[in-house]
Amino acid sequence: MDDDEFARDSLHLLPLSSIPLESRGLQRSRLRKNVRIQNVIEIFNESGTGSGQVRPEDIPVHFDGEPSETERDHKKIEKICTASSFDVFSLRIELRRMKIDVNNHSDLSLSDRKKAELTEYMKVFTRPLVQQIYGSSANDISDVSDIIGMFANPNREEALRNLKSLAELLRIELSEIPAFLEEYGDIFLSLAYFRKCIDDLVPDIDRFLAWLRECQESRDVHADIRLSRLLQDIGNDITNITASITGRFESFDRRSRDFWNDINADTFRNIRSLIAAHHVTIGGVLCGLTVKMDLWKQRFGRGGGGPHRRIEFIKSEILPGLDHIKKLEESAGSIPQ
Repeated sequence: MDDDEFARDSLHLLPLSSIPLESRGLQRSRLRKNVRIQNVIEIFNESGTGSGQVRPEDIPVHFDGEPSETERDHKKIEKICTASSFDVFSLRIELRRMKIDVNNHSDLSLSDRKKAELTEYMKVFTRPLVQQIYGSSANDISDVSDIIGMFANPNREEALRNLKSLAELLRIELSEIPAFLEEYGDIFLSLAYFRKCIDDLVPDIDRFLAWLRECQESRDVHADIRLSRLLQDIGNDITNITASITGRFESFDRRSRDFWNDINADTFRNIRSLIAAHHVTIGGVLCGLTVKMDLWKQRFGRGGGGPHRRIEFIKSEILPGLDHIKKLEESAGSIPQ
């Protein structure tokens, strides 16, 4: 996967080439959420030399150009930095709210490779739709584009009748069905994407928590009550955040099943609004946890590290920004049943 595809599919990277900026230097850079949940502009990232980063507030110092152009770019980037995550689904919402255009709308969609990875996740949400239209399961589907395409071009009279029936239930014209299917697919593609993110993340979190417990059980830490309490609080916070966001996905599953049990325009609008309302917090929480676990894997992926080295890492890299992630998850509130 090339760098552009990787960035498009990530939670924490945004190539600035997708945003209409006036400074060429900035257009060749990208925004990054670092392990402390801070925004930085990454000028380069090479395996031999590492990552060259500057703070957004230092744009006028590090980037040449007309002062007025640089200032306009600076203000635009400052707005973008308020986004909790740089995943494509959250960015669409945030950039629309900020009235910031993108250079190419494909820059705010997942790569074909990532969509193919999400096929099995998407089947959970599209199987009821397949059954509604075709009366069968989605056994022939190999990727997400197949799932959407098979609805757009029904090849059986029974399927066409079912599509007309679905249009009546949704109170839309038959000609509007393709747009509905595209929107339905995109909404649940976002859930599939986030679910894949958390499924990839949970094993890392479990390994990290076991590594943290090893540290807590060491003689030096066990004798220090304040340090023991700090490590216990960090472990509890990460456990609770993970359990909370996993519970949100279980609620989404129930609401999507309810929609197919009672198909109408209102239930679809409700589930669409519900999922969209949670995009920003889900993206932000997963982004924060992912960058922290990624760095932990880089440093301690094979375990190891004495208690002092572990404590230093936890205090310098895990603790900063963790409270922000916790508050972001708490701000989402519970999903109405």
